[in-house]
Amino acid sequence: MRIPFLGRRRREDELPGPEGLAELLAECALLRSQAEREGVRLDDGPASLEALDQLVSRWRDDEDASDWLGNDAGLYLGTVIVRTVAGAAWDLRPDGQPVVRLAGGREFDVVDAGHRWAADGAPELSQLYAEVAEG
Repeated sequence: MRIPFLGRRRREDELPGPEGLAELLAECALLRSQAEREGVRLDDGPASLEALDQLVSRWRDDEDASDWLGNDAGLYLGTVIVRTVAGAAWDLRPDGQPVVRLAGGREFDVVDAGHRWAADGAPELSQLYAEVAEG
């Protein structure tokens, strides 16, 4: 998966530091806009994942919207994990795919999880968060 705002392939020394990367990945503009229209405030906390799980998924009929929202949902899930789970941090695979690396070294592909959620509604984002948060 290519992340459009990361642009052309960069050398490792050109990539933003951990805080800059976290800020870029937390934008999730389409998801935040969609949630706001539905009256859901995304505050980067675990409760907002439960609220997202309750949204009516009108986008599932639109493949393009589902793809973009899935990407944003995964990045948002990762943002919540990084901001609330001790030792969790963003990392980029060599292919540019953002993943969350947990304190114990386990890698969690949040973007893949977000795409599954956008397509099927399952597993729920809040359920995924709970599994990661408990260890």
